[in-house]
Amino acid sequence: MRALSNFLTSRWGPILTGIVVGVLAPVLVALGNPGNMGICVACFNRDIAGALGLHRAAVVQYIRPEIIGFVLGALVAALLFREFKPRGGSSPLIRFLLGMFAMIGALVFLGCPWRAYLRLGGGDWNAIPGILGLFAGIGLGIIFLKRGFSLGRSRPASSVVGWVMPVFVLILLALLLVAPLFGRDADGNPVGPIFFSISGPGSQYAPWLIALGAGLLIGFLAQRSRFCTVGALRDVVLLRDMHLLNGVLALLVAAFVTNLILGQFKPGFEGQPVAHTDLLWNFGGMVLAGLAFTMAGGCPGRQVFLSGEGDADAGIFVFGMLVGAGIAHTYSLASSPIGVGANGPAIVIVGLVILSIIGLTMRETRAA
Repeated sequence: MRALSNFLTSRWGPILTGIVVGVLAPVLVALGNPGNMGICVACFNRDIAGALGLHRAAVVQYIRPEIIGFVLGALVAALLFREFKPRGGSSPLIRFLLGMFAMIGALVFLGCPWRAYLRLGGGDWNAIPGILGLFAGIGLGIIFLKRGFSLGRSRPASSVVGWVMPVFVLILLALLLVAPLFGRDADGNPVGPIFFSISGPGSQYAPWLIALGAGLLIGFLAQRSRFCTVGALRDVVLLRDMHLLNGVLALLVAAFVTNLILGQFKPGFEGQPVAHTDLLWNFGGMVLAGLAFTMAGGCPGRQVFLSGEGDADAGIFVFGMLVGAGIAHTYSLASSPIGVGANGPAIVIVGLVILSIIGLTMRETRAA
């Protein structure tokens, strides 16, 4: 066990994690997940938000087992290697806000940083401006970090705090399997409180047990290797450290090769699955998302994994993402394959202004 831990925490850990993600994501597409969306932390949380009724976009409602697996896999790793450390109290309200704007920006682009690289690995050239926007957002976040931006330190918390997210995803798993219908529509037909799509991306999914297993494996590996698609670029700029970036490059190469083998590599701009061709707002949406992720300390996957090891601040960020998904689809902020949402550009600009104010003004406070 010690040898495994040493390997995963070495420079090879992120590379192995990236390869596993890069292979499993296209495989999950082949097994039923939406195209170029074998794994997307933002989109999958958006689907969960829809399944819980936080929005009523009927085509994106499903409880994704991969997210459940991420949390539980990270929990198992943290318990095995004594890293389950309940903690919190680091600007929770701001983290919730960052989670909301991160999700909104990702849904303007239609994907998180993970999906941006997976889309590129599947031949979707619309991902290129998104990735450039991600780099720009991370760069802006790094400027704020250099100027002293901080959300403050987290503190040890009760063990109950650390178990909130694992228990939450276990409830989600039960709801996925049972799918209760407690409510009634205007005609008296049973509906909700759990909603599942019958068409669109939400209706496309791999067998739940396989999806859960993939999530468990990735969660376990990522918790140990500290895999993070946003931290990768941050560490290169701030620390001149390629440790995490190697994992991102491994993900991209593995996804490209796996898509080629499966016949899923289809290069071009037009006709890409769950994507739009508005280059400006592909870029702009990911600037907002990249900035929010950097200010919060990690990409959406990293936030989910941290929530599994007892980090309540990361859990607050994840809940902010769920609420952000509800807001995005309720107020026409999210994009769709036919184009950018009516209010998407405006919210990107507003979000960048708000986060810039936070980035320029927040400093860690010290007790007297």
